[in-house]
Amino acid sequence: MAPTVAIIGAGFGGLCMGIRLQMAGITSYTIYEKAGGIGGTWRDNTYPGAACDVPSHLYSFSFEQRRDWTRRYPAQPEILAYLEHCADKYGVRPHLRLNTEVTSAVFDEAVNRWRVTTADGDERLFDVVVSGVGQLNRPRLPDIPGMSSFEGTSFHSARWEHGHDLTGRRVAVIGNGSSAAQFIPRIAPIADHLDVFQRTPNWVIPKVDGEYGPRERLAFQYVPLLQAANRERIFQFVENVIYPVLVDGWSKRLVTNRAQEHLKQQVQDPALRAKLTPAYPIGCKRIVIDNDFYPALTRPNVDLVTDPITRIVPHGIETAGGTVREADTIIFATGFRTTDFLAPIEIVGRQGHLLHERWKDGAEAYLGIAMPYFPNLFLLYGPNTNLGHNSIIYMIESQVRYIMGCLPLLSAHGPMEVRQATMDAWRRALDRAMAGTVWEASCHSWYKNAAGRVTNNWPRPAAVYRRISRAPRREAYDFG
Repeated sequence: MAPTVAIIGAGFGGLCMGIRLQMAGITSYTIYEKAGGIGGTWRDNTYPGAACDVPSHLYSFSFEQRRDWTRRYPAQPEILAYLEHCADKYGVRPHLRLNTEVTSAVFDEAVNRWRVTTADGDERLFDVVVSGVGQLNRPRLPDIPGMSSFEGTSFHSARWEHGHDLTGRRVAVIGNGSSAAQFIPRIAPIADHLDVFQRTPNWVIPKVDGEYGPRERLAFQYVPLLQAANRERIFQFVENVIYPVLVDGWSKRLVTNRAQEHLKQQVQDPALRAKLTPAYPIGCKRIVIDNDFYPALTRPNVDLVTDPITRIVPHGIETAGGTVREADTIIFATGFRTTDFLAPIEIVGRQGHLLHERWKDGAEAYLGIAMPYFPNLFLLYGPNTNLGHNSIIYMIESQVRYIMGCLPLLSAHGPMEVRQATMDAWRRALDRAMAGTVWEASCHSWYKNAAGRVTNNWPRPAAVYRRISRAPRREAYDFG
Protein backbone atom coordinates (compact mmCIF):
# COMPACT_ATOMS: atom_id res chain seq x y z
CA MET A 1 0.00 0.00 0.00
CA ALA A 2 1.38 3.40 -0.97
CA PRO A 3 2.25 5.74 1.91
CA THR A 4 0.22 8.87 2.53
CA VAL A 5 2.35 11.99 2.08
CA ALA A 6 1.83 15.56 3.29
CA ILE A 7 3.81 18.14 1.31
CA ILE A 8 4.10 21.62 2.82
CA GLY A 9 4.52 24.35 0.23
CA ALA A 10 3.69 24.61 -3.48
CA GLY A 11 6.85 26.21 -4.83
CA PHE A 12 9.45 24.46 -6.97
CA GLY A 13 10.18 21.91 -4.22
CA GLY A 14 6.64 20.97 -3.29
CA LEU A 15 5.51 20.76 -6.91
CA CYS A 16 8.51 18.63 -7.88
CA MET A 17 7.72 16.22 -5.04
CA GLY A 18 4.07 16.01 -6.05
CA ILE A 19 4.90 15.50 -9.70
CA ARG A 20 7.35 12.70 -8.96
CA LEU A 21 4.80 10.95 -6.74
CA GLN A 22 2.21 11.31 -9.49
CA MET A 23 4.63 9.91 -12.08
CA ALA A 24 5.28 6.92 -9.81
CA GLY A 25 1.57 6.22 -9.54
CA ILE A 26 1.34 7.39 -5.92
CA THR A 27 -1.73 9.59 -5.59
CA SER A 28 -2.13 9.49 -1.80
CA TYR A 29 -0.54 12.90 -1.25
CA THR A 30 -1.71 16.39 -0.30
CA ILE A 31 0.13 19.64 -1.02
CA TYR A 32 -0.60 22.30 1.60
CA GLU A 33 -0.08 25.90 0.52
CA LYS A 34 -0.76 28.85 2.82
CA ALA A 35 -1.22 31.27 -0.09
CA GLY A 36 -3.92 31.37 -2.73
CA GLY A 37 -1.73 30.10 -5.57
CA ILE A 38 1.32 28.04 -6.42
CA GLY A 39 4.81 29.32 -7.15
CA GLY A 40 6.39 30.10 -3.78
CA THR A 41 8.98 32.84 -4.10
CA TRP A 42 8.03 33.36 -7.75
CA ARG A 43 4.44 34.00 -6.72
CA ASP A 44 5.41 36.38 -3.92
CA ASN A 45 8.13 38.46 -5.57
CA THR A 46 6.41 40.59 -8.19
CA TYR A 47 8.46 43.76 -7.79
CA PRO A 48 9.44 45.61 -10.99
CA GLY A 49 12.25 43.79 -12.76
CA ALA A 50 11.96 40.56 -10.74
CA ALA A 51 13.98 37.88 -12.49
CA CYS A 52 16.26 34.91 -11.87
CA ASP A 53 20.05 35.10 -11.88
CA VAL A 54 20.36 31.54 -13.23
CA PRO A 55 20.16 31.20 -17.05
CA SER A 56 16.77 30.10 -18.36
CA HIS A 57 17.69 26.74 -19.82
CA LEU A 58 19.14 25.57 -16.51
CA TYR A 59 16.19 26.89 -14.51
CA SER A 60 13.67 24.17 -15.24
CA PHE A 61 13.03 20.58 -14.25
CA SER A 62 15.11 17.99 -16.09
CA PHE A 63 11.92 16.07 -16.94
CA GLU A 64 10.15 19.17 -18.24
CA GLN A 65 12.77 21.33 -19.91
CA ARG A 66 11.22 24.46 -21.32
CA ARG A 67 12.60 25.25 -24.75
CA ASP A 68 10.78 28.48 -25.59
CA TRP A 69 12.15 30.89 -22.96
CA THR A 70 12.06 34.40 -24.37
CA ARG A 71 15.23 35.60 -22.56
CA ARG A 72 18.59 34.21 -21.53
CA TYR A 73 17.66 34.98 -17.91
CA PRO A 74 14.01 34.30 -17.04
CA ALA A 75 11.73 36.98 -15.63
CA GLN A 76 9.26 36.30 -12.81
CA PRO A 77 6.12 36.08 -14.99
CA GLU A 78 7.68 33.43 -17.24
CA ILE A 79 8.90 31.36 -14.29
CA LEU A 80 5.48 31.45 -12.64
CA ALA A 81 3.82 30.53 -15.94
CA TYR A 82 6.21 27.58 -16.24
CA LEU A 83 5.23 26.32 -12.77
CA GLU A 84 1.53 26.72 -13.62
CA HIS A 85 2.16 24.69 -16.78
CA CYS A 86 3.88 21.92 -14.80
CA ALA A 87 1.04 21.75 -12.28
CA ASP A 88 -1.48 21.38 -15.11
CA LYS A 89 0.48 18.93 -17.24
CA TYR A 90 1.30 16.51 -14.42
CA GLY A 91 -2.09 16.60 -12.74
CA VAL A 92 -1.15 17.82 -9.26
CA ARG A 93 -3.88 20.46 -8.91
CA PRO A 94 -6.49 18.06 -7.43
CA HIS A 95 -4.01 17.42 -4.60
CA LEU A 96 -3.55 21.10 -3.73
CA ARG A 97 -5.06 22.66 -0.62
CA LEU A 98 -4.58 26.38 -1.18
CA ASN A 99 -5.14 29.04 1.48
CA THR A 100 -4.34 26.36 4.03
CA GLU A 101 -1.46 27.04 6.42
CA VAL A 102 0.11 24.16 8.31
CA THR A 103 0.61 25.17 11.94
CA SER A 104 2.00 21.94 13.38
CA ALA A 105 3.18 18.43 12.59
CA VAL A 106 3.44 16.03 15.53
CA PHE A 107 4.75 12.46 15.28
CA ASP A 108 2.27 10.14 16.97
CA GLU A 109 4.30 7.19 18.28
CA ALA A 110 1.18 5.19 19.05
CA VAL A 111 0.44 4.83 15.33
CA ASN A 112 3.84 5.81 13.86
CA ARG A 113 2.28 8.56 11.76
CA TRP A 114 2.43 12.35 11.56
CA ARG A 115 -0.53 14.36 12.81
CA VAL A 116 -0.69 17.48 10.62
CA THR A 117 -2.81 20.40 11.82
CA THR A 118 -3.77 23.48 9.81
CA ALA A 119 -4.79 26.98 10.83
CA ASP A 120 -8.48 26.21 10.23
CA GLY A 121 -8.33 23.44 12.83
CA ASP A 122 -8.30 20.52 10.41
CA GLU A 123 -6.17 17.56 11.53
CA ARG A 124 -5.06 14.62 9.41
CA LEU A 125 -2.69 11.66 9.75
CA PHE A 126 0.10 11.00 7.23
CA ASP A 127 2.84 8.40 6.98
CA VAL A 128 5.33 10.91 5.59
CA VAL A 129 5.79 14.67 5.79
CA VAL A 130 7.88 16.54 3.21
CA SER A 131 8.69 20.19 3.82
CA GLY A 132 8.94 22.29 0.69
CA VAL A 133 8.82 25.68 2.39
CA GLY A 134 12.36 26.53 1.29
CA GLN A 135 14.61 29.30 2.55
CA LEU A 136 13.23 32.44 0.90
CA ASN A 137 9.60 32.60 1.99
CA ARG A 138 9.45 34.83 5.08
CA PRO A 139 10.39 38.49 4.47
CA ARG A 140 12.75 39.97 7.05
CA LEU A 141 12.10 43.49 8.28
CA PRO A 142 14.94 45.31 10.05
CA ASP A 143 14.70 46.32 13.69
CA ILE A 144 14.94 50.10 13.30
CA PRO A 145 13.61 52.41 16.03
CA GLY A 146 10.60 54.45 14.99
CA MET A 147 9.33 52.24 12.19
CA SER A 148 5.76 52.47 13.44
CA SER A 149 5.93 56.28 13.47
CA PHE A 150 6.39 56.62 9.71
CA GLU A 151 3.42 58.46 8.23
CA GLY A 152 4.05 57.51 4.61
CA THR A 153 3.75 54.15 2.83
CA SER A 154 6.19 51.35 3.58
CA PHE A 155 6.43 47.76 2.37
CA HIS A 156 8.88 44.91 1.81
CA SER A 157 10.00 44.23 -1.76
CA ALA A 158 8.55 40.70 -1.51
CA ARG A 159 5.15 42.22 -0.72
CA TRP A 160 5.19 44.94 -3.36
CA GLU A 161 2.25 47.35 -3.26
CA HIS A 162 1.46 47.74 -6.94
CA GLY A 163 -1.39 50.11 -6.18
CA HIS A 164 1.05 52.63 -4.74
CA ASP A 165 2.30 54.77 -7.62
CA LEU A 166 5.91 55.89 -7.10
CA THR A 167 5.77 58.56 -9.79
CA GLY A 168 7.00 61.89 -8.44
CA ARG A 169 7.58 60.55 -4.93
CA ARG A 170 10.55 60.76 -2.58
CA VAL A 171 11.47 57.11 -2.10
CA ALA A 172 13.89 55.48 0.33
CA VAL A 173 15.17 51.98 -0.32
CA ILE A 174 16.78 50.20 2.62
CA GLY A 175 19.01 47.45 1.27
CA ASN A 176 21.05 46.91 -1.88
CA GLY A 177 21.06 43.17 -2.59
CA SER A 178 19.87 41.27 -5.64
CA SER A 179 16.21 42.32 -5.38
CA ALA A 180 17.09 45.99 -4.89
CA ALA A 181 19.51 45.83 -7.82
CA GLN A 182 16.64 44.67 -10.02
CA PHE A 183 13.91 47.11 -9.01
CA ILE A 184 15.97 50.28 -8.34
CA PRO A 185 16.68 50.85 -12.07
CA ARG A 186 12.94 50.54 -12.74
CA ILE A 187 11.76 53.04 -10.11
CA ALA A 188 14.59 55.58 -10.28
CA PRO A 189 13.40 57.17 -13.56
CA ILE A 190 9.90 57.84 -12.21
CA ALA A 191 10.69 58.91 -8.64
CA ASP A 192 11.24 62.56 -7.83
CA HIS A 193 14.14 61.52 -5.60
CA LEU A 194 15.52 58.15 -4.52
CA ASP A 195 17.77 57.46 -1.52
CA VAL A 196 19.43 54.02 -1.43
CA PHE A 197 20.63 53.14 2.06
CA GLN A 198 23.60 50.80 1.87
CA ARG A 199 25.14 49.04 4.85
CA THR A 200 27.66 46.95 2.89
CA PRO A 201 28.42 47.09 -0.86
CA ASN A 202 27.97 44.02 -3.04
CA TRP A 203 30.16 42.59 -5.74
CA VAL A 204 28.36 43.05 -9.05
CA ILE A 205 29.18 41.30 -12.32
CA PRO A 206 27.65 41.89 -15.77
CA LYS A 207 24.58 39.96 -16.83
CA VAL A 208 24.94 38.48 -20.30
CA ASP A 209 21.23 38.83 -20.95
CA GLY A 210 19.06 39.46 -23.96
CA GLU A 211 16.10 38.11 -25.84
CA TYR A 212 16.12 34.86 -27.73
CA GLY A 213 15.15 35.70 -31.29
CA PRO A 214 12.47 33.78 -33.21
CA ARG A 215 15.05 31.62 -35.00
CA GLU A 216 16.85 30.70 -31.78
CA ARG A 217 13.61 29.76 -30.08
CA LEU A 218 12.50 27.64 -33.01
CA ALA A 219 15.89 25.93 -33.08
CA PHE A 220 15.72 25.09 -29.38
CA GLN A 221 12.12 23.90 -29.73
CA TYR A 222 12.56 21.66 -32.75
CA VAL A 223 16.13 20.50 -32.17
CA PRO A 224 15.98 19.29 -28.55
CA LEU A 225 19.63 18.25 -28.57
CA LEU A 226 20.59 21.88 -29.16
CA GLN A 227 18.70 22.99 -26.04
CA ALA A 228 20.12 20.08 -24.03
CA ALA A 229 23.64 20.99 -25.14
CA ASN A 230 23.11 24.60 -24.08
CA ARG A 231 21.80 23.47 -20.70
CA GLU A 232 24.86 21.25 -20.21
CA ARG A 233 27.20 24.05 -21.30
CA ILE A 234 25.73 26.39 -18.69
CA PHE A 235 25.94 23.70 -16.01
CA GLN A 236 29.59 22.97 -16.72
CA PHE A 237 30.44 26.68 -16.77
CA VAL A 238 28.98 27.39 -13.35
CA GLU A 239 30.48 24.22 -11.88
CA ASN A 240 33.97 24.75 -13.30
CA VAL A 241 34.31 28.53 -13.48
CA ILE A 242 31.97 30.05 -10.88
CA TYR A 243 32.27 27.42 -8.16
CA PRO A 244 36.08 27.80 -7.83
CA VAL A 245 35.49 31.46 -6.89
CA LEU A 246 33.85 30.22 -3.68
CA VAL A 247 36.80 28.06 -2.61
CA ASP A 248 39.70 30.39 -3.47
CA GLY A 249 40.17 28.55 -6.76
CA TRP A 250 41.71 29.42 -10.09
CA SER A 251 38.89 31.73 -11.27
CA LYS A 252 38.63 33.91 -8.16
CA ARG A 253 40.99 36.58 -9.49
CA LEU A 254 39.39 36.41 -12.95
CA VAL A 255 35.87 37.07 -11.64
CA THR A 256 37.07 39.68 -9.14
CA ASN A 257 38.79 41.60 -11.94
CA ARG A 258 35.67 41.40 -14.07
CA ALA A 259 33.58 42.85 -11.24
CA GLN A 260 36.09 45.66 -10.68
CA GLU A 261 36.14 46.48 -14.40
CA HIS A 262 32.33 46.50 -14.46
CA LEU A 263 32.25 49.02 -11.60
CA LYS A 264 34.93 51.21 -13.18
CA GLN A 265 33.19 51.23 -16.57
CA GLN A 266 29.76 52.13 -15.18
CA VAL A 267 30.65 54.53 -12.34
CA GLN A 268 32.93 57.42 -13.25
CA ASP A 269 32.76 59.29 -9.93
CA PRO A 270 35.67 58.03 -7.77
CA ALA A 271 33.88 58.88 -4.51
CA LEU A 272 30.80 56.89 -5.47
CA ARG A 273 32.97 54.09 -6.80
CA ALA A 274 34.78 53.89 -3.47
CA LYS A 275 31.45 53.52 -1.64
CA LEU A 276 30.51 50.67 -3.98
CA THR A 277 33.78 48.75 -3.62
CA PRO A 278 33.50 45.79 -1.20
CA ALA A 279 36.20 45.15 1.39
CA TYR A 280 35.51 41.42 1.59
CA PRO A 281 36.37 38.61 -0.87
CA ILE A 282 34.02 38.05 -3.77
CA GLY A 283 31.41 35.37 -3.10
CA CYS A 284 31.29 35.87 0.68
CA LYS A 285 27.91 37.53 0.15
CA ARG A 286 25.64 36.68 -2.75
CA ILE A 287 27.10 38.04 -5.99
CA VAL A 288 24.75 40.43 -7.78
CA ILE A 289 24.42 39.84 -11.53
CA ASP A 290 23.09 43.01 -13.15
CA ASN A 291 23.78 45.59 -15.85
CA ASP A 292 21.53 48.45 -14.77
CA PHE A 293 22.11 48.84 -11.02
CA TYR A 294 25.26 50.99 -11.17
CA PRO A 295 23.93 53.36 -13.87
CA ALA A 296 20.79 53.91 -11.77
CA LEU A 297 22.94 55.03 -8.83
CA THR A 298 24.63 57.67 -10.99
CA ARG A 299 21.35 59.43 -11.86
CA PRO A 300 21.10 63.02 -10.58
CA ASN A 301 17.95 62.20 -8.57
CA VAL A 302 19.55 59.22 -6.78
CA ASP A 303 21.79 59.31 -3.69
CA LEU A 304 23.68 56.37 -2.23
CA VAL A 305 23.61 56.81 1.55
CA THR A 306 26.21 54.94 3.60
CA ASP A 307 25.72 56.77 6.92
CA PRO A 308 24.20 54.36 9.45
CA ILE A 309 20.46 54.66 10.03
CA THR A 310 19.64 55.68 13.60
CA ARG A 311 15.85 55.77 13.39
CA ILE A 312 12.81 56.26 11.20
CA VAL A 313 10.84 59.46 11.79
CA PRO A 314 7.33 60.41 10.59
CA HIS A 315 8.57 61.99 7.37
CA GLY A 316 11.78 60.16 6.59
CA ILE A 317 14.91 58.47 7.85
CA GLU A 318 17.44 59.88 10.28
CA THR A 319 21.09 58.91 9.95
CA ALA A 320 24.09 59.23 12.25
CA GLY A 321 24.82 62.88 12.95
CA GLY A 322 21.13 63.80 13.03
CA THR A 323 20.53 64.31 9.30
CA VAL A 324 16.94 63.54 8.27
CA ARG A 325 16.42 62.45 4.68
CA GLU A 326 12.82 63.06 3.75
CA ALA A 327 10.74 60.29 2.23
CA ASP A 328 7.07 59.56 1.65
CA THR A 329 7.72 55.90 0.72
CA ILE A 330 10.08 53.36 2.27
CA ILE A 331 10.84 50.06 0.52
CA PHE A 332 12.57 47.42 2.59
CA ALA A 333 14.84 45.31 0.39
CA THR A 334 16.14 43.49 3.43
CA GLY A 335 15.85 39.89 2.35
CA PHE A 336 14.32 36.97 4.15
CA ARG A 337 14.49 35.13 7.45
CA THR A 338 16.61 32.48 5.81
CA THR A 339 18.02 30.70 8.85
CA ASP A 340 14.63 30.13 10.54
CA PHE A 341 13.96 26.92 8.65
CA LEU A 342 10.33 25.68 8.84
CA ALA A 343 9.34 28.52 11.20
CA PRO A 344 6.74 29.21 12.45
CA ILE A 345 5.46 25.62 12.07
CA GLU A 346 5.70 23.59 15.27
CA ILE A 347 7.43 20.30 14.53
CA VAL A 348 7.37 17.68 17.31
CA GLY A 349 9.23 14.44 16.73
CA ARG A 350 9.73 11.20 18.60
CA GLN A 351 9.90 11.41 22.41
CA GLY A 352 8.53 14.95 22.24
CA HIS A 353 11.63 16.46 20.62
CA LEU A 354 10.92 19.99 19.39
CA LEU A 355 12.66 20.84 16.14
CA HIS A 356 13.19 24.50 17.01
CA GLU A 357 14.92 23.42 20.23
CA ARG A 358 17.12 20.95 18.37
CA TRP A 359 18.04 23.78 15.99
CA LYS A 360 18.56 26.55 18.54
CA ASP A 361 22.30 26.70 17.69
CA GLY A 362 21.71 26.40 13.96
CA ALA A 363 19.64 24.24 11.62
CA GLU A 364 21.20 21.01 10.41
CA ALA A 365 20.07 17.84 8.67
CA TYR A 366 21.72 14.80 7.15
CA LEU A 367 22.15 15.63 3.45
CA GLY A 368 19.97 18.62 4.28
CA ILE A 369 17.06 16.15 4.13
CA ALA A 370 16.55 14.10 7.33
CA MET A 371 17.17 14.36 11.09
CA PRO A 372 17.39 12.10 14.17
CA TYR A 373 14.20 11.92 16.28
CA PHE A 374 12.04 12.92 13.31
CA PRO A 375 11.16 9.70 11.44
CA ASN A 376 9.68 9.97 7.97
CA LEU A 377 10.15 13.76 7.94
CA PHE A 378 12.09 14.95 4.90
CA LEU A 379 13.19 18.42 3.85
CA LEU A 380 13.54 19.99 0.41
CA TYR A 381 15.93 22.93 0.11
CA GLY A 382 16.83 22.33 3.75
CA PRO A 383 19.93 23.31 5.74
CA ASN A 384 23.18 23.53 3.74
CA THR A 385 21.60 22.85 0.36
CA ASN A 386 21.50 26.38 -1.06
CA LEU A 387 23.98 27.15 -3.83
CA GLY A 388 26.13 30.17 -4.51
CA HIS A 389 26.81 29.22 -8.10
CA ASN A 390 24.30 26.84 -9.67
CA SER A 391 20.58 26.15 -10.09
CA ILE A 392 18.69 25.22 -6.93
CA ILE A 393 16.30 23.17 -9.07
CA TYR A 394 19.15 20.71 -9.66
CA MET A 395 19.50 20.32 -5.89
CA ILE A 396 15.75 19.96 -5.36
CA GLU A 397 15.54 17.21 -7.96
CA SER A 398 18.40 15.39 -6.22
CA GLN A 399 16.53 15.58 -2.91
CA VAL A 400 13.22 14.47 -4.40
CA ARG A 401 14.91 11.47 -6.00
CA TYR A 402 16.43 10.58 -2.61
CA ILE A 403 13.05 10.82 -0.85
CA MET A 404 11.43 8.69 -3.54
CA GLY A 405 14.11 6.09 -2.77
CA CYS A 406 13.16 6.21 0.90
CA LEU A 407 9.47 5.45 0.35
CA PRO A 408 9.89 1.72 -0.49
CA LEU A 409 12.20 1.31 2.53
CA LEU A 410 9.84 2.84 5.05
CA SER A 411 6.89 0.99 3.55
CA ALA A 412 8.74 -2.31 3.94
CA HIS A 413 10.51 -1.77 7.26
CA GLY A 414 8.53 0.87 9.13
CA PRO A 415 9.42 4.48 10.00
CA MET A 416 12.99 5.41 9.09
CA GLU A 417 15.04 7.74 11.22
CA VAL A 418 18.61 8.97 10.70
CA ARG A 419 20.99 7.56 13.29
CA GLN A 420 22.68 10.07 15.57
CA ALA A 421 26.09 8.69 14.61
CA THR A 422 25.23 9.33 10.95
CA MET A 423 24.24 12.91 11.75
CA ASP A 424 27.42 13.51 13.75
CA ALA A 425 29.63 12.18 10.96
CA TRP A 426 27.76 14.33 8.44
CA ARG A 427 28.27 17.44 10.58
CA ARG A 428 32.03 16.81 10.83
CA ALA A 429 32.35 16.28 7.08
CA LEU A 430 30.32 19.41 6.37
CA ASP A 431 32.45 21.50 8.74
CA ARG A 432 35.64 20.32 7.03
CA ALA A 433 34.29 21.22 3.61
CA MET A 434 32.93 24.56 4.80
CA ALA A 435 36.29 25.57 6.23
CA GLY A 436 37.67 25.96 2.72
CA THR A 437 34.95 28.29 1.45
CA VAL A 438 34.76 32.05 1.15
CA TRP A 439 31.66 32.06 3.38
CA GLU A 440 33.88 31.56 6.40
CA ALA A 441 35.15 35.11 5.90
CA SER A 442 33.96 37.81 8.27
CA CYS A 443 31.30 39.38 6.04
CA HIS A 444 27.65 39.41 7.07
CA SER A 445 25.38 37.40 4.78
CA TRP A 446 22.05 35.59 4.73
CA TYR A 447 23.97 32.33 4.54
CA LYS A 448 24.84 32.53 8.25
CA ASN A 449 22.88 32.51 11.48
CA ALA A 450 23.38 35.03 14.28
CA ALA A 451 26.24 32.98 15.74
CA GLY A 452 28.12 33.06 12.42
CA ARG A 453 27.49 29.44 11.47
CA VAL A 454 26.85 28.84 7.76
CA THR A 455 23.53 27.03 7.86
CA ASN A 456 22.28 27.61 4.33
CA ASN A 457 24.91 26.83 1.74
CA TRP A 458 26.31 23.65 0.24
CA PRO A 459 30.13 23.92 0.21
CA ARG A 460 30.99 21.62 -2.70
CA PRO A 461 30.01 21.34 -6.38
CA ALA A 462 26.38 20.54 -7.09
CA ALA A 463 27.41 17.39 -8.95
CA VAL A 464 29.03 16.07 -5.76
CA TYR A 465 25.76 16.54 -3.87
CA ARG A 466 23.87 14.62 -6.54
CA ARG A 467 26.35 11.77 -6.34
CA ILE A 468 26.26 11.36 -2.57
CA SER A 469 22.47 11.71 -2.44
CA ARG A 470 21.88 9.24 -5.28
CA ALA A 471 20.14 6.71 -3.02
CA PRO A 472 19.52 6.25 0.71
CA ARG A 473 21.96 3.98 2.57
CA ARG A 474 20.08 1.60 4.85
CA GLU A 475 22.95 1.60 7.36
CA ALA A 476 22.44 5.35 7.87
CA TYR A 477 18.97 4.78 9.35
CA ASP A 478 17.14 2.96 12.08
CA PHE A 479 13.81 1.40 11.14
CA GLY A 480 10.64 0.42 12.93
